[in-house]
Amino acid sequence: MQAFLWTVKGMKQLLGALEASRPERRVSLAPPASLASQQWAVAASPAGARRRLPQGQLANPLIGAFFPPSLARRTKSSERSEGGRAARRAMSRRRHSDENDGEGGRPHKRRRTSELVRVEDRLEVLICKVGEKSCYSLETNLEDLAGVLEADLPNYKSKILRYFCTVARLLPEKLTVYTTLVGLLNARNYNFGGEFVEAMIRQLKECLKVNMYNEAVFLIRFLSDLVNCHVIAAPSMVAMFENFVAVTQEEDVPQVRCDWYVYAFLSSLPWVGKELYEKKDAEMDRILSQVENYLKQRQKTHVTMLQVWSADKPHPQEEYLDCLWAQIQKLKKDRWQERHIPRPYLAFDNVLCEALQHNLPPFTPPPHTEDSVYPMPRVIFRMFDYTDDPEGPVMPGSHSVERFVIEENLHCIIKLHWKERKKCAAELLSYPGNNKIPLNYHIVEVIFAELFQLPVPPHPEVMYTTLLIELCKLQPGSLPQVLAQATEMLYMRLDTMNTTCIDRFINWFSHHLSNFQFRWSWEDWSDCLSEDLERPRPKFVKEVLEKCMRLSYHQQIVDIVPAGFSVLIPANPACIYKYGDESNKSLPGYNVALCLNIAIKNKASNNEILTILKDVPNPNQDDDNDEGFSFNPLKIDVFVQTVLHLASKSFSHAFSALGKFREVFKTLTESDEGKLHVLRVMYEVWRNHPQMIAVLVDKMIRTQIVDCAAVANWIFSPELAHDFTRFYIWEILHSTIRKMNKHVVMIQKELEEAKAKLARQHKHRDSDDDDHNDDRSSDREDGPLEEQIERLQEKVESAQSEQKNLFLVIFQRFIMILTEHLVRCETGGIDVITPWYKNCIERLQQIFLQHHQIIQQYMVTLENLLFTAELDHHILAVFQQFCALQA
Repeated sequence: MQAFLWTVKGMKQLLGALEASRPERRVSLAPPASLASQQWAVAASPAGARRRLPQGQLANPLIGAFFPPSLARRTKSSERSEGGRAARRAMSRRRHSDENDGEGGRPHKRRRTSELVRVEDRLEVLICKVGEKSCYSLETNLEDLAGVLEADLPNYKSKILRYFCTVARLLPEKLTVYTTLVGLLNARNYNFGGEFVEAMIRQLKECLKVNMYNEAVFLIRFLSDLVNCHVIAAPSMVAMFENFVAVTQEEDVPQVRCDWYVYAFLSSLPWVGKELYEKKDAEMDRILSQVENYLKQRQKTHVTMLQVWSADKPHPQEEYLDCLWAQIQKLKKDRWQERHIPRPYLAFDNVLCEALQHNLPPFTPPPHTEDSVYPMPRVIFRMFDYTDDPEGPVMPGSHSVERFVIEENLHCIIKLHWKERKKCAAELLSYPGNNKIPLNYHIVEVIFAELFQLPVPPHPEVMYTTLLIELCKLQPGSLPQVLAQATEMLYMRLDTMNTTCIDRFINWFSHHLSNFQFRWSWEDWSDCLSEDLERPRPKFVKEVLEKCMRLSYHQQIVDIVPAGFSVLIPANPACIYKYGDESNKSLPGYNVALCLNIAIKNKASNNEILTILKDVPNPNQDDDNDEGFSFNPLKIDVFVQTVLHLASKSFSHAFSALGKFREVFKTLTESDEGKLHVLRVMYEVWRNHPQMIAVLVDKMIRTQIVDCAAVANWIFSPELAHDFTRFYIWEILHSTIRKMNKHVVMIQKELEEAKAKLARQHKHRDSDDDDHNDDRSSDREDGPLEEQIERLQEKVESAQSEQKNLFLVIFQRFIMILTEHLVRCETGGIDVITPWYKNCIERLQQIFLQHHQIIQQYMVTLENLLFTAELDHHILAVFQQFCALQA
């Protein structure tokens, strides 16, 4: 995709479209899909080299296309003609209105409003698009736009201030472009500069108040870069940073709060460190010393849980603040010289240095409250270094500040355009300076960094798959090779890779292969065939092939994989019906299964089915009490086997059978043992079809045939021990937990809506001044609603109790099987760290991470009942790491 070029013709067409569109369409400054490539056009010539033009004439035809000289010069832009064709159109519309409307002033007022809207639209478009590719230098565009904005400040100051505050928060990759523009406006209009600084501080406080910490970081960087543009005085910026670092001295606050303020300070230094050090070196040394002391004493228990790899070779997996601190230390050692941030304000230094500067208003970080939710710590993902691309440009080192700046900008591009994969891919590949850096390697590393980010990726996992596919289409000659190299590196490091990240690697790789006819050099991975099949590499290949089968069919997978991989090829996903083989005539219930088969084919009713099942003997009858008679395992076995066999043709047939015979299922599963046995029989029938098992469990939960706790107990049962480390098992468990969480949220929402409705009724009655309002009538109106609220409160309490019980069951089962493993290893004198143990302990971590927001509510219960001090330290360490994430 080629970047949109600013030309006179293109701008005139856009102008015509803006004026011809009725009604007027506003251009949004939210992360817009319509923004063209977010590129910087760094100028090669200084501002003083441009020839002088007559007063009122604009050097850039772009600005003229949007704003004719008359509009640029005017002071009352809402009351004068726009000139040229726009004026003629307006006059034509006025004449037409005067001829057809006899009410005088009303059409003129409507025209003035329409003109205001058009001018605001154009201002917004100009501000959004400045800094993109253009046939004119960036400095020319900035100077001309500054002139236009200066002329319109008397009438549109509030709009312009709002636009600038918005782009500062939402377009951080063009930060220096907008700070330069603000600097030029401040040099021409000192009051505007002061009002903008105040508006930015207000927006910063609001972002911190509502926990928008990522946006707050961008605002702080913007403010810091305004020091370079001589808008903000350096001493006031240093004072703000001193207040940030002073947060580390607060008592009884979570570490993540201190971490964020330290990060906000350090991450701004690549932009403003040199300027601040030149003017306030002693103060900066003191602040950096405080930061160093804080970093030395902060706890890092959480790091192990967040690392993609457990080994630091070949690339260390550093905690994000430690890595940034090392980068800033190197930047300071290099005298604050960096080579990647565009600084267009340098061309205007002779203008900006004469501008009056503003002091930041006093800013104190808002105090910590219970509602404060700070960003979680993270670990910096590293996969490439300069040795991986020996022929191309040299990749900056891991402790180079250029590496930080490049990665930050690429993350910002993905964040802005992630909903449009084609746009996002084009923006990434058109990143400025791509001839100076190995851009493809940076892009692939950043995408995998987000995909593997723990606890959860910033965006849906499928987005990264589609984005990489688009990148391969746009760069077919180079990017697929880099992606293949990355895939090989990830495969070779599977032994130390986090199990959660392996799951995401499996999902991405299988989906990616399905878009390229499943072509891969499988022979290169034949070394995994000689390993234990429970080791990560053969297990990975097997899970990938199983996922590919979901996106294709069994025979195609058999055909594309070399014959030597047969041991890893999934089994044929066929239904196993034990009553369909005449050799099994001796099985108990065989004759009943035949009768049931015929009855279902003849469309028997639920009552008729239950009548047939009455003849099935109960193997537990002799040693069970009366309550146990309701649980007849043979009856469940015969019914479930037969129904699933007859409905085995497709997912739809299976769903239809569960719905049609739901009452029979409910009758057979009145007890917890019955629910568990239904799941066991379903597994026996479809053990070779993991996808069918997953969708059937999902459907059974939805139809309330089984509950979430039964699914959790089934997953940890001995019958599933053989498949315990399989990917689909944990897919089912996480899906079950999400359903439970959604159920609680849905009931809570209903309760809140009912309370809001009752409050509206009370408010309406209180505002009613009717003296005849009968209190008994009001009570009658409120009565049913209050009863509904009481019922909903009971449902919420019951659902929350089920939710807590589900997590207690899961964690208790984890503790039991891990403890058994540890005792068995200790007794036998063998190593605890086995492939099974690694998988199991990391699955426990996965439960904590993926559902951390819900689990936080039950921390006290978990600590008191399960994760006590007496627990084995291997298991307890996982709980302590989780607690440290928000400590």
